Amino acid sequence: MRPPLVLTVAGSDSGGGAGIQADLKTMLALGTHGMSVLTAVTAQNSLGVQGAWELPVEAVRAQYRSVVDDIGVQAVKTGMLSSAELVTAVAELIAGTGAPAVVDPVGVSKHGDALLAASALDAVRTALLPAATVATPNLDEVAQLTGVRVESRDDLRRAADALLGFGPRWALIKGGHLSGDAVDLLTDGSEEHWLSAPRLDNRHTHGTGCTLASAIACGLAKGRTVPRAVREAKEYVTGAIAAGFALGGGIGPVDHGWALGREAAGGDSAGGDAAGR
Repeated sequence: MRPPLVLTVAGSDSGGGAGIQADLKTMLALGTHGMSVLTAVTAQNSLGVQGAWELPVEAVRAQYRSVVDDIGVQAVKTGMLSSAELVTAVAELIAGTGAPAVVDPVGVSKHGDALLAASALDAVRTALLPAATVATPNLDEVAQLTGVRVESRDDLRRAADALLGFGPRWALIKGGHLSGDAVDLLTDGSEEHWLSAPRLDNRHTHGTGCTLASAIACGLAKGRTVPRAVREAKEYVTGAIAAGFALGGGIGPVDHGWALGREAAGGDSAGGDAAGR
C-alpha cells in the first residue's frame, strides 16, 4: 500500500538537524512518504547559521506544482520562507491545494539567527496564517506576530486568541521556553487541549519546531483529527528530545529515528494506535 503523502515547504539545514532534512526524517520515521519544496539554502552547523540564500519565487512555485499536480499530497507543512514574496506565493499555493496545512512560522533559528525578514511579518499575518489548519509558533514567534509576550501559563490563552484572530483554524502555542514542564496549548477558540511533558535535561534540541510541525502533518495525512495528530506529535518529539545527541561543538539535534529504534527492539512507537486512545 502507498504511504500517506506529506509535502514540506522549507529551507535546507546543511547540518541535518532542522529544516527540510528534519522534516523528511520525521516523515520517514512516522510511516509517510515525504516530498519537498526547497525555499532557501543555509550554511548551518551546530554553532549557528553562517549564511542563507533564498530561492526565486518561480523556482519554489515550480517545485510545488511539479509535486502536487502529478503525485498529489495529503498534508503540507511550511517552515522557513524568508521573504514577503515567498510567504505570499506559498500561501496562495497551499490555499488552493485542498489539503490540511501546518504552518511553522519560523522566525529565528535555535541559535538566534534571523530566518524571516521583518518585512515578511505582515504577509505571514494576512496571507499565510489564514491558510493554516494548524499554526505552531514558539513564544518568540508568537510575540513577533501578535505582540503578546508569554511569561506564564495563563498568557498562553491570550497568545492563542491573538493568533487565531489572523485566521488559522487551530493555534498550537508552544510553551517550551517557560519554566517547569513543557506545556503547550492547542485551541480553535472553543476547544482547549493542554499538552504537558516533563522538561528533559538535554541541551541537544536543534530541530524541535520543524520536527513537531512535520509530525503533526504526518498525523493529518493519516486522517487523524487535529487534537490527536498534535498529541501524537508531541509524544514523538518528546522522545526525540530525550534521545538528542551531541554533534559538533554546539547544540546537537533531536534524534528523529528514536521511534524506529524502539520498533526494532520490539517496543511500541509513539504515534501508534495506543498513543491515540
